[in-house]
Amino acid sequence: MKTPVTASMLYDLLTCPHRVTMDLYGDVSRRDEPNPFVQLLWEKGSLFEKEVVGKLKIPFLDLSIYSEDEKERLTTEAMQRGESLIYSGRISEGDLLGVPDLLRKEDGGYIAGDIKSGAGEEGQEDLSKPKEHYAVQLALYTDILERKGLSAGRRAFVWDIHGEEVPYDFTKVLGKRNPKTLWQIYEECLAEARAIIAQNEVTLPAYSSVCKLCQWHTECTDRLTKEGDLTLIPELGRAKRDVMMERIRTIHDLAENHPDSFVVGKKTVFLGIGPDTLRKFYERAKLQTSDGAGPLLLAPPALPDHELELFFDIEVDPMRDICYLHGFVERRGLDCATEKFVYFFAEQPTPQDEKAAFADALNYMRTNRPCAIYYYSKYERTIYRELREKYPDICSAEEIEELFDPAHAIDLYNDVVRKVTEWPTRDYSIKTLARYLGFKWRDTHPSGAASIEWFDRWVKTADPDVRQRILDYNEDDCIATRVLLDGIRRLVQP
Repeated sequence: MKTPVTASMLYDLLTCPHRVTMDLYGDVSRRDEPNPFVQLLWEKGSLFEKEVVGKLKIPFLDLSIYSEDEKERLTTEAMQRGESLIYSGRISEGDLLGVPDLLRKEDGGYIAGDIKSGAGEEGQEDLSKPKEHYAVQLALYTDILERKGLSAGRRAFVWDIHGEEVPYDFTKVLGKRNPKTLWQIYEECLAEARAIIAQNEVTLPAYSSVCKLCQWHTECTDRLTKEGDLTLIPELGRAKRDVMMERIRTIHDLAENHPDSFVVGKKTVFLGIGPDTLRKFYERAKLQTSDGAGPLLLAPPALPDHELELFFDIEVDPMRDICYLHGFVERRGLDCATEKFVYFFAEQPTPQDEKAAFADALNYMRTNRPCAIYYYSKYERTIYRELREKYPDICSAEEIEELFDPAHAIDLYNDVVRKVTEWPTRDYSIKTLARYLGFKWRDTHPSGAASIEWFDRWVKTADPDVRQRILDYNEDDCIATRVLLDGIRRLVQP
């Protein structure tokens, strides 16, 4: 039987086309063990779906106890007799197969809906937009309904974590920068999925942050390393690799070809890659391929001069929408012997505990001024802005902006690492750079995703060992930030 195109296949394809290839044709014995965080996501999604359905106050037909052909037969019969709402149906037409959470009768036909344990859109307020990963799934269901003559139009909906019904209109253009409609994006994904299934399209792995949660992570990384793939250069992702491959296939190729040979006027021969960007990738390729090459300081970093330094890191559970830990390692006079870990922990995933931890962390920073604050990436600032909006009586918006004023608060990733340094590493994550400098986390598998799974266990079990594991991980992240800062300070500008 021909492999059908499914909603989950299209979801994966948007993230990584090679994931689809590996799931279809890869050697299953070479897959990694399932990531606990990914398993948690599935469990949470399933529990949230059951919770939402259990609270419905309108009549619906529940087909969740049935499977495959019987589920599909019952779904078809239900739509033929005009059931107003069908939960957990199954529909197919040709090579398309869908299992929408909901099918709702409207305007003489049906529209599909999914229950998602996340926000129904991405972005903030008036800048929000539909999630393409959700859209291609919903479009698949809509396509099947159209082909069966049962569609109420090219639209669908999401019931999200906030209890909102988010409409998805597949006919709307996404914006000036992306003049496509969601339906056009779906059709492109569908064509690519069919080509992969038929083995008419050869996909390639690419190194990115999402790889760490995939079961093919080890298999793909080993291949990328062996082949010297260009995506092992920081910030040179799949799209840039693909436009460069005809002329430059490996990191060694790039290191041996001066970028000026690819420059024509103010552009390069590579669509979407400017001369300065190409020169940056060239220098990084040389670093990775030169024996004994170390990190480079391109210019002196602008760092605040304070006796007290605070190295700051937070932990967030996006599934519960809670910032549950604010951690600080404080150091005085550049003396590591003075280091002390200070933390503020939301013992329960409640607004009251989150608010109290936020207030305590803010008060800690207030009372320790003047000081220098170091954090890694814009995440902490973004979350603090969101916390201020959730709890406006704790502080003003102006205070948050002043707290993160670059005169005394340094985003070590964006303001220092990316601007004035180069490293002979595959990425510039704090884990990679601190390990390069010799730092070791106490946990064997440290990651932000893992900490979310640990917090879930803590909430369910109140196991003090799990709580301590979270605290140790957060403290190590703070120390890693200090290790990186000290490493940068030791660099000598050429």
